[in-house]
This record gives sequence, structure tokens and C-alpha cells, in this order.
Amino acid sequence: MKTSRRFFLSGAGAIALAALSGAARAQDVIGEVLGSSRRGNWDDEFDARVSQSGTKVASTLPVFAPQTIGYTQQAIAQYQNIVAQGGWPVVPATKKLRLGVEDPDVEVLRKRLMVSGDLSPRAGISQSFDTYVDAALKRFQARHGLPADGVMGQYTYAAMNISAQVRLGQLETNLTRIQAQAGTLGARYVNVNIPAAQVEAVENDRVVLRHTAIVGKVDRQSPIVNSKINEIVVNPYWNAPVSIVRKDIIPLMRKNPNYLTDNKIRLLAPDGSEVDPMTVDWSTEEAAKYRFRQDPGAINAMASVKINFPSPDGVYMHDTPQQSSFGKLMRFDSSGCVRVQNVRDLVTWILRDTPGWSRQHFEQTIKSGENTPVPVTNPVPVYFTYVSAWSTGDGVVQFRDDIYGLDGVDELQITSAL
Repeated sequence: MKTSRRFFLSGAGAIALAALSGAARAQDVIGEVLGSSRRGNWDDEFDARVSQSGTKVASTLPVFAPQTIGYTQQAIAQYQNIVAQGGWPVVPATKKLRLGVEDPDVEVLRKRLMVSGDLSPRAGISQSFDTYVDAALKRFQARHGLPADGVMGQYTYAAMNISAQVRLGQLETNLTRIQAQAGTLGARYVNVNIPAAQVEAVENDRVVLRHTAIVGKVDRQSPIVNSKINEIVVNPYWNAPVSIVRKDIIPLMRKNPNYLTDNKIRLLAPDGSEVDPMTVDWSTEEAAKYRFRQDPGAINAMASVKINFPSPDGVYMHDTPQQSSFGKLMRFDSSGCVRVQNVRDLVTWILRDTPGWSRQHFEQTIKSGENTPVPVTNPVPVYFTYVSAWSTGDGVVQFRDDIYGLDGVDELQITSAL
């Protein structure tokens, strides 16, 4: 791992000192929470400081930046002390708590948010779900990859009531993954973090683009990838993988014999000749020996663009005609490939050094509807990785659903449990 002397002097030293003081800070916070007085009158001194929002959740620091190691170690020290002090209380998951609610359970919620550092003990203990609790809950939700709507729904309850001990173990497991790759990915690369369903375009240890993604289902997982983006295909043909042919297309053809025609999918024999779907026996898997190729166009499964790179699993990144899918809470819905929101921004960044491929020319080519492969002049490294817990800032600890169960604790597979 390459790190500069300047980093060790200006960054690592500060992080190390912060980690050493983590025990005292954590103990002080938990002590304040447990001994916190009930809140008094509305005219008491409660200003913006009580929402503990000084440290933003969003960061331009990549998951695999060298500094992320130090911040994650600091988070581990914080959580070790939370565990040593007895952890945090379980919030009864029986009501939809939100701004304006007065309820005894809000007292427990306040304590929970205080222990994790999302709400300052200065906010006091009361049954009122006020603007301070609202801001703190939104911060908690953002740290856990949940919609920051300030409402206690089932996924927020599930994430909140995972014990501090389990969260500590999750951090320790993922620190090992971060240490194995941080600082080794290159000056310019694309990282797909599978549990976060997120894509980072990184340049000089700074995230220049961050994209929401849709990754593989539990039964059709996105693989770990280490490759280089060597081709962009504008207006791509889509060749259905055999797995999709067997699991999806053949059953659909049994229900609707016009499915291929309606979706502009051609059936091609091994010699390249087109086969009439009506001549195939769809009650068997005879069709699996043919190639299913969808023409470019608005309903194409990859929509406007495909991002290609060598992969033993045959995966790639692409656009999608189903843009509403990016608004889903749990975006584990593909057959292994990765769909990218606002993918044209990412492609423009990838093609930056490829002569003749400005954003304007790229958009014009999309409008032409013609299938156009574009070799990337300077292939960009691409990684599919698996990190479900990390920290990219002092006091900001990120957690995600362990969607594929690689962290080894069933409790962390929230999607499977709900």
C-alpha cells in the first residue's frame, strides 16, 4: 500500500490520536445518555448543536482510500467502548414514530441515537419526537443506506436493533477487506460496492462521481471482479445469458408465444441464421441451444449503453429502461450484471481520453440508434467489491445489509429476514 509521508504526518497521526481518545469519548457519551435529565421547558438552551450534525454523512473519500483504514479503526475503538458500556437499548418496533409524535418509545429512541452518536445528549430525554430527533434519525438512516425520511419503518427498526456487539464484529470483518485493497486500486478507477449497491468513480483518492446501482439477486449474485473497462457499446444488442433463457424467457414464452416478437428479441441458430420462434417446442428446453439477441432500442434491456470489461463470469455494467428501479429501498434485483443510474455521466468520464468522444458526440450517437462499439483508449480499472461496514469520516460509521451473507452473521441479512 502506497501512502505518502505527508499523510502519516497530517492524517494518520490525527486519526491515531482520535482513536486513542475514543474510549474516553464513548464512555463520556454513554454516561451522559444514562444520566441525562428529562428535557425541561421549550425555552431552555437547545440549539443546532444538539442534532450532532456537524459531521456530514456524505463524503468524497472512497471506500478504499488509505485514510478509510484509519477512520474504520477509529470506529472500531468507538464500538468497542459502546459494547464495554453495555451497548444500546432496543427500540420497541411497534409504532411508526415520526416528527410530531409524543410517545414513551421516543425516550428509548433518543437514548439509542445518543449512544451511536447521532443525537447529542444535550437534547435531553423526553417523549417528544421533535426536530432534533428527526435530524438525528435522518443521519442514522443515511449512515445505513436507508431513505432519510425521518420515519421509523420496518427496515429502520431492523437496522437500529442490531446489537452493538454484532456491529463491532461487522466492522472488524470489513476492516480486513479494506486493508487488503486500500491504496492499491490505482489513481483512476471504478468501484462497485455490492452491499451498498453503489458505484464510485475515483480519481486521485477522491470520489468524482457516485452512482446508485442495482446489483445481483441473492440467487444470482454479482461476482467479485478485478478487470479493466476496455469498451463502451452505444445502442448495444442484448444477448440473453443461458441462465436467463432457462429461468425467465422459456417460461414467459410458454405463457405468451408473442413475447419474443413484442420485445424485439431474435432467435439465432449457431450459424447465425434467424429461427422462427413458432418452430420451437417451448414445452422443452430445446430453445436453450439458440442465441437470444434483442435489437437496440428504447426497450432493450441495456437501453442506451453497455460498459464492457473481461470477466470470467461474463458480467458487465449498463443502462436500463426501468429507471424507477433505482428508487427501490433494496436494489438487489439483477442477474449478476450492474445497472447504473445516470450512466451517461459515468461513460463520459470513462471516455475522457478517447479522441472524438465528447459528451455531445456520445449523445448524438445514442439518438442515431445504431449499434456502435467504442474501444476505450486508456482502459479504466474496474472492481466489484464487497464492503458492508466502513468509515470515511470522524464519527460517521457506515453500515449496509450483508445481502450475500459473507459477514457470517444471519442478523446482518436484513433483506432476507423481512
